[in-house]
Amino acid sequence: MLDWLGVVAAAVGTGVLSALVPIVNAEAALAVTASTTPAALAYVAAVCVGVGQTIGKIILFEAARRGREWRREKGPRRPREELPRWRQRIGEWSDRCLAAMHGRWRSNGVVLLSASVGIPPLLAVAVLAGAARNRRLDFAICCLVGRVARFLVVVYPFVLAHRS
Repeated sequence: MLDWLGVVAAAVGTGVLSALVPIVNAEAALAVTASTTPAALAYVAAVCVGVGQTIGKIILFEAARRGREWRREKGPRRPREELPRWRQRIGEWSDRCLAAMHGRWRSNGVVLLSASVGIPPLLAVAVLAGAARNRRLDFAICCLVGRVARFLVVVYPFVLAHRS
């Protein structure tokens, strides 16, 4: 029983850490866990890593959402014409990305695709969804479903190899 609790706690912690620190690879940690534990525990670990990643991405989502509100309260910005050319281009690109995340179904589709496949990177999508003020619950559900599906797919070959 204690080994199950240890794996669950480690899986959730790894998920949160890998969501916030891109260098930490949740898939690699999950592969090691799946190759050394029974099949049922490997699937539980996959779900727990998905939950941890969702928690971490919600932290990023909320930071972007509140950062945008803070920026709005801070006061007016300099006009774009006064900024250097490279900053103008970044601002234009940012505006296009935010515009792409408006609309409930379109943004949910982008989050689900990103969470399950990884393209576009979920780190960027979480920040954009927060800045675009998407619904928290929609983001959390799409992120959780996509991440859990992805991690279950990662675990499956290791479970098959472990059974043989």
